[in-house]
Amino acid sequence: MNDSLRNLVDDVWYGRHPARLALMPLTWIYRGVTALRRAVYDSRLLTVYRAPVPVIVVGNITVGGTGKTPLVIWLARKLKEYGFKPGIVARGYRGAARSWPQQVRADSDAVVVGDEALLLARRTGLPVAVGPQRSADIAALLKHADVDIIVCDDGLQHYALARDLEIAVLDGVRRYGNGQCLPAGPLREPQARLAGVDLVVTNGLAARGEFAMRYLASHVHRVGHGQERVALADFADKQVHAVAAIGNPDSFFALLKRNGFRITQHVFPDHHAFTREDLAFDDTLPVVMTEKDAVKCEHFNDERLWYVPIEVELPDVFERRFKTLLQEVFDGQEAA
Repeated sequence: MNDSLRNLVDDVWYGRHPARLALMPLTWIYRGVTALRRAVYDSRLLTVYRAPVPVIVVGNITVGGTGKTPLVIWLARKLKEYGFKPGIVARGYRGAARSWPQQVRADSDAVVVGDEALLLARRTGLPVAVGPQRSADIAALLKHADVDIIVCDDGLQHYALARDLEIAVLDGVRRYGNGQCLPAGPLREPQARLAGVDLVVTNGLAARGEFAMRYLASHVHRVGHGQERVALADFADKQVHAVAAIGNPDSFFALLKRNGFRITQHVFPDHHAFTREDLAFDDTLPVVMTEKDAVKCEHFNDERLWYVPIEVELPDVFERRFKTLLQEVFDGQEAA
């Protein structure tokens, strides 16, 4: 998506651009189709896959990045800390594998399995399987790994998969945009969908009934040499090229600015497959990117490239609520 088209979409979805009105008939059709699709699955007219282990789905109701992947990493680590043997399934979006599902390891190729999948495998060290069909992903994961609970990255609308817990993630700044579903607005499902999820996590300021998630970043790592790192505060050259090919690049740029960086912004489409030419700027300034983008640039062997790993912080009350819901899931299984 070029800059002019991206700006137009932002104006329509998050502003007052009159094109929204022209798109409303398509939005009504979209809402009708999605409501019918969910009703068909809810009535079991189409097969719903029930995994033999509990499934936690993390997703959103809006298009664009909200912070699902960092939250999935946090949840998976916590589950391991609690004594479970978690596994992760994801779409493997933009992965070029000829067959699915794919088992993902820390040394997998991001071109084959997708950038987010590789990031999940590296950051958690847990079994990860990816593919377009969640039931097949889970079956493959259980076949190849000793797993007793599944975290599904971005599966809120995947109604062919039964789930035991649903966690929705919101952008605390953009929220619901203009409040309309696609294509007139950014919503995949109506806002009322959130009433049916178990937990709502907000990346930023949280409203009543939501839990605020905060991004934390402490170091900049050299791409391809992750062990070489510099504290954000000590990074010598604060004038940098900031590169982002994620759903909401503004969140990454804002993080750099908060840490004193003076940035020249370079926005690429989400999951963009970088080439050397994309990063061939007319100077020798450092290039700072997201960790998701960095996994696709390691083979460039370019000393200018750095990335910022993100951790998330959630309030204690969220973790207590999550553990309570988790216990209820296992209590229900024992009763059944």
